[in-house]
Amino acid sequence: MNLVIDRCTVYDSLADDVRDGLTRSLKELPPKYFYDERGSVLFDQITSLPEYYPTRCEREILNRHAPAIVERSEAEELVELGSGTASKTRALLYAMAGQGSLKRYVPFDVDESVLRSCALELTELYPGLRVHGVVGDFGRDLARIPDGHRRLFAFLGGTIGNLYPDQRARFLALLRETMGPHDRLVIGTDLVKDRSVLEAAYNDSEGITAEFNRNVLRVINQALEADFDPDAFEHVAFFSEADLWIELRLRANGAQQVRIDGADLEVTFADGEEMRTEISAKFTREAVERELRGAGLHLDDFFTDGARLFGLAFASPR
Repeated sequence: MNLVIDRCTVYDSLADDVRDGLTRSLKELPPKYFYDERGSVLFDQITSLPEYYPTRCEREILNRHAPAIVERSEAEELVELGSGTASKTRALLYAMAGQGSLKRYVPFDVDESVLRSCALELTELYPGLRVHGVVGDFGRDLARIPDGHRRLFAFLGGTIGNLYPDQRARFLALLRETMGPHDRLVIGTDLVKDRSVLEAAYNDSEGITAEFNRNVLRVINQALEADFDPDAFEHVAFFSEADLWIELRLRANGAQQVRIDGADLEVTFADGEEMRTEISAKFTREAVERELRGAGLHLDDFFTDGARLFGLAFASPR
């Protein structure tokens, strides 16, 4: 079987991240810790919800434009950051296989279980395909991506929006350094739109997003021997006009005292106090082009779905 898994230590910074985030005036937890095995399953369910448009819209764009993207990139390898189940990139893989250029797939994800199961499925679907999985944090482990030739980097699902502006700038600059002169990038960006549409996407009627949000507390409980009661926190999601991003928060229902042994930390929550667990920035084409240019990347094309809810940027090194 043509499968290699390169493991990085994903949770070695968890205690430091938790200690730093929960001692701020507005308590905060990094969203990357949503994604243990349970979190990955919950997010996969979210992508099929009627309120959650980004996955459907991005899939529409990819189904329509993947062959042209692959042809223009002349890609022989697909490197997917935050790959999950690779559901978003199937159109790119199919187009590369159809053009006879698909040689290797490099999925990069924090969750080894979902990466491994996806890799096994793809090696059966595409006999002869080499898969080099990287278990790691794309914010710090990009150097673990294997060298390659004519690679198409894919960062989809609007995940770029989970980074703050300064984090995006650093990440894009590091990604540009990782890319060779013949590599290309496709990056999914959720677009600015009506507040009601945005907020509905993160407040689904089935409560799955709420469970996904609270899952970060379960991850901390397990990894750091903490005693969070996830059911004692309420899911909150709203659009910040000033920042042009959705914020996910958890609101304490009642005063609480939480012990986190693995971080040597005791945290007090007042009744109604909120902590931020994720941002999801929304963009315009002009903002995407500006941020890519700042990192040394050129926006070659920008595709949207028919309703112009979501955008897919195609870029190359400058």
